Amino acid sequence: MRHLRHAMACTGLLAGTLVTLSATAPAQAAPTPAQAITPPAQAAAATITRYEAETAPAVCTGTLDSDWTGYSGTGFCNGANATSGSVQFTVNAATAGAATLNVRFANGATAARPASLVVNGTTVQTPSFEATGAWSTWATKTLTVTLNAGSNTVRLNPTTAAGLPNVDHIEATTTDSTTPPATGAIYVSPSGTDGAAGTQSAPTTLTSAISRVTAGGTIYLRGGTYAYASTVTIPQTSNGTSAARTTLSAYPGETPVLNFSAQSESSSNRGLQLFGSYWHVYGLVVERAGDNGIYVGGSDNVIERTITRYNRDTGLQLGRIASSTPAAQWPSDNLVLSAESHDNADSDGEDADGFAAKLTTGTGNVFRYAVSHNNIDDGWDLYTKTDTGAIGPVTIEDSLSYTNGTLSDGTVNSNGDRNGYKLGGDDIAVNHVVRRSIAFHNGKHGFTYNSNPGSMAVSNNLSIDNATRNYSWDAGTSVFRSNTSCRFGVSGSNDKTIGDADTTNQFWTGANASRCASYSGALGWSFASDGRLVVTLGGKQVTL
Repeated sequence: MRHLRHAMACTGLLAGTLVTLSATAPAQAAPTPAQAITPPAQAAAATITRYEAETAPAVCTGTLDSDWTGYSGTGFCNGANATSGSVQFTVNAATAGAATLNVRFANGATAARPASLVVNGTTVQTPSFEATGAWSTWATKTLTVTLNAGSNTVRLNPTTAAGLPNVDHIEATTTDSTTPPATGAIYVSPSGTDGAAGTQSAPTTLTSAISRVTAGGTIYLRGGTYAYASTVTIPQTSNGTSAARTTLSAYPGETPVLNFSAQSESSSNRGLQLFGSYWHVYGLVVERAGDNGIYVGGSDNVIERTITRYNRDTGLQLGRIASSTPAAQWPSDNLVLSAESHDNADSDGEDADGFAAKLTTGTGNVFRYAVSHNNIDDGWDLYTKTDTGAIGPVTIEDSLSYTNGTLSDGTVNSNGDRNGYKLGGDDIAVNHVVRRSIAFHNGKHGFTYNSNPGSMAVSNNLSIDNATRNYSWDAGTSVFRSNTSCRFGVSGSNDKTIGDADTTNQFWTGANASRCASYSGALGWSFASDGRLVVTLGGKQVTL
């Protein structure tokens, strides 16, 4: 498997996919996978809105506290330790239909805390909020509900006297109308002019639209190629709000490509810089920049269904805005959702990753349903160094990293690290979370601590035929649960998982590799009759 036959759309590879990976294995009928990574299927553009538990009209039956670190906003809801200790949000939706709720919570108790999810007065689910290990360790529970058009009440009622976990906020992903508004948005096209009105009939330029848009407004980019020689920047002074993000979106059904091939390779020549906060960037392709394709220095942003490709440093990177930016203002609480990053390569072959949150990033940054492949260096890079110190913990979940270290055209550079997920550096402890993700056929390790001696939570991951180790931890106190490692066609080193690795992990090599095939159905993947590995991620089919 050396390249992707592009059956994918720029709306995001993992927005419902069936992924088939080449592997050498016994031919057998493919059992039905027991697990699936199922991101929300969205035909239309989506709105993602955060509702803080401490901010009206949210109602917390308990106290609003701020004594545990890591929360967003100004605090969190500490519900009463009783069945009455609830939290309720008012969630708005443009259209009726399915919506995704991401509940951010912390549970420092030893047992899970179950609850009833009540939508518009009706109990629709009974989620359980597992223990997170500490009250300052935050996790996300993803729930799918049906909302009415307009205002909806979403309530969590505890079902035991222990009450709820601490609830920080919920993020609601709701579907927009499929018809863009004729008024109230700014329209941009490749042929737009700075002085134009910014309507559908008289579109303007992207830089002009950014200078005009107000908090909570929308910029629509029509399809086509936008040729730039200079970086496009959303400035630090341009912010949305937690209740209404400012939106930069592809026009529904069209593909805007921001092309920076006129730039030379230089750290000053990024493509799109997002320095503002509370933005939603959706459906853009950013390519051939002299440095990063997309660089995020702001906080509380959602970067969704973007493709960053052929850039001359990391495709999509999070980091501080300037060397003078204090650590308290490093980018935090950003969500990279259903994004793809591939074939990014610098001339030295050692810096261009698919995705990176490294060196100078804050807390709460999440990568979900993201795909990184065929980058010259790593798929993900969470590097730290002594000069700048620890970054905030990053969560990577339901994601895929494959064939990093080799470009789609077969180019390899020995300077590259070539890992699937590189999770540290310089012996600095950071407690990242990596779960339900896949590493396949990367040029070095699949998942590696990379000198991070912290206590990372590594669970439910699958790693197959990476060149050296599938899992590589030589130090630290990381916790490994329900991970799978298999070797078929590649003879690498044995896995090493220093830390807390119990018998829920399945590490099979050599003569035992055939057991991977036997147990694959129960583990959430299978083999097709021609011996290829099949991983179910949703509805579309992509062959790798």
